[in-house]
Amino acid sequence: EGGGGELQTSTTSAPCELPELKLICCRVDPASSGTQQQQQHPFTADASIHQRKRDPGTDRPEAGEETRPDRERRPAANMSADVAVSLSVLAGIVALSDATRRLLSRALADTGLSVYAVELVSTFQLCCCTHELKLLSEVGGIEPRLALTFTYLASVIHGLTFSGAIGNPSGALEHAYHAKFSGGCALRRIACQFAAAAAARAAVPVIWGIGLSGLHMRHKLLGYRCISPIHAPLHKAAAVELACAFAVQTAITHTRSVEEKYRVHMVAAVIATVVYAGGSVTGAVFNPALAFSTQFPCSGHSFLEYCLVYWLGPLLVVEETTVPPSAPGNQEEDMSIVEKQLRLRDVCDRL
Repeated sequence: EGGGGELQTSTTSAPCELPELKLICCRVDPASSGTQQQQQHPFTADASIHQRKRDPGTDRPEAGEETRPDRERRPAANMSADVAVSLSVLAGIVALSDATRRLLSRALADTGLSVYAVELVSTFQLCCCTHELKLLSEVGGIEPRLALTFTYLASVIHGLTFSGAIGNPSGALEHAYHAKFSGGCALRRIACQFAAAAAARAAVPVIWGIGLSGLHMRHKLLGYRCISPIHAPLHKAAAVELACAFAVQTAITHTRSVEEKYRVHMVAAVIATVVYAGGSVTGAVFNPALAFSTQFPCSGHSFLEYCLVYWLGPLLVVEETTVPPSAPGNQEEDMSIVEKQLRLRDVCDRL
């Protein structure tokens, strides 16, 4: 108690170089000197303390304060979670479609309608998976390399699980043109494809509305809005779709003699390459039914403009990819091929 005066004198006379000590000096001896209080206001001292604490080279950040790496890591973690949920949705769609295909094939085996049921379910699977991949790419903002990888894997899975379905109106017309089945059979398949495309177009908003991921929730808040992927004049966009359809249809036609487990990878590689080349112009759909499901609902162009871009090119490819007439020396071989095609046509007609 007797040393209180010495403490007061030493406190006021000692130089307070650190901001913390200046604050103490101002509060311990308010009557000793008004000059020091004017030089260092308490609020100024508090600000200097916070500035020193936020200096990355001296101290750690305060509790509850978010650092820059944390801010950068948070969107990456959210994107990883969105990708994981979308992959789970894709796996669920494929598994459910495969189970439905098997069930309908057994149930309709004696009615002759199994081929149309398989066509319906397979096209539904294709459209739903494409909707989810399109959402990941356009709204989720995943890297282009990752998007192409998912496109390749999805194409392989579709090729291995379609069970003879075509899933493309151009392919059905091409089969009818080569007399692999009748025109009526092709038209019924095309009707199933467009019905499945419309069903997928109505089903995916229901899946997104559940809110399984932050990406789905954001898309729901935006009203499931999408913008036209056509970023070129219509004639150029139609030419791009024609070239994409020609490349894919040519690959499908010229790999039919390859074993199926290798063929699906070859076709999937062509599809991924075509999407990489033409995706920035039109989205590289090259499938009229798939375009009807994924692109036609988007704003930016009219229905007729979408028909011009996404339907005209693939339909023209049907005629371009036909096999030209062979030389007279191969007429016997051609007749055997025609006989086989007629047999397949009769089988399809009976179905």
